[in-house]
Amino acid sequence: MKNIFPNQARQKLKNGDRMIGCWAAMTNPLTTELLGQVGFDWLLIDSEHAPNDINSLIHQLMALKDSDSAPFVRPTCNDKVEIKRLLDIGFYNFLIPFVCTKEEAENAVSYTRYPSAGVRGVSVAHRSNNWGFQSDYQQKINDNISIVVQIEDRSALDNVEQILAVEGIDAVFVGPSDLAASLGHLGNAAHPEVFDSICHVIEAAKKAGKSCGILAPKQEDANRYLELGANFVAVGSDIGIFKSAAVQLKEKFL
Repeated sequence: MKNIFPNQARQKLKNGDRMIGCWAAMTNPLTTELLGQVGFDWLLIDSEHAPNDINSLIHQLMALKDSDSAPFVRPTCNDKVEIKRLLDIGFYNFLIPFVCTKEEAENAVSYTRYPSAGVRGVSVAHRSNNWGFQSDYQQKINDNISIVVQIEDRSALDNVEQILAVEGIDAVFVGPSDLAASLGHLGNAAHPEVFDSICHVIEAAKKAGKSCGILAPKQEDANRYLELGANFVAVGSDIGIFKSAAVQLKEKFL
């Protein structure tokens, strides 16, 4: 495995660099490997809304070993045991769903840090520390884990400034569809109230000096949010790319 110290993805988040990414939800190491050769800054390997398990995640990490795209993982939830397992198999960058309070943000950070900075369980040999051959892993890893938390609920909007103030939270990430549903606009992420809420999150991140991201598969949306100050933007997904290309191909002949 590559030596990840320092974690360049975390450094870019902390610097506020523009990072353009893509969702990987097809749970297939071949499609993830292909995405990894395209040249995105980062790829999100999803477990919340995709049927990934530990084995399929490992295979996709292996498929990205020669890629410069930073792999992020989204666990099913903000869970200590699940996050520990994801750390041990080799993930260093996390997108934690449905973080609504300062306490939940603090928990997310704590789950990824060894004591005394956190509560991560200790194993002396696992895939992440190159099966024990990376001797400085335990001394350096706490400072090389990036945590991005999703703001996708009305209560998270109310608490976004407190969430951003938590040490170890490197960025917030808007989930437009869930946020729209929480605000009473299910299926209408383009509603003005949703847009205003997204702008509020972006501005709060700017004031906190932290990165802000969003999933925006429509080019006009992505450009608009980038102009507003979002810098960690997913511009598509493997499912969307495959579906769109298949439909376009069919329509040429049928």
